[in-house]
Amino acid sequence: MKCKINRNAAKVLKDMLSQEGAEGKMVRVIITQNHGDHGHYDVILDHATENDEIVETDKGINVILDKRENLLDGVWIQYFHVPDEGFFITNPSTGFLEK
Repeated sequence: MKCKINRNAAKVLKDMLSQEGAEGKMVRVIITQNHGDHGHYDVILDHATENDEIVETDKGINVILDKRENLLDGVWIQYFHVPDEGFFITNPSTGFLEK
């Protein structure tokens, strides 16, 4: 499985991982809505399970992806400050929608 993170998202995710209560957790991409050919995505902090693959990104952040969810393979986590601040998570290979 593959996952990309832009520089802004890496900074925000590293800040999330350094907060109190995040010890031992990693970033997990989840599907909040599945439309068959594309999904809506979000990020949470979580622990890996046996159904997960831990993907190492080029930004030094490990991301948990559920191996059973094809829509997660190839996700791209971006963070923008304008026009609205927040994550924009896409999967260019399957269509996209964001948080």
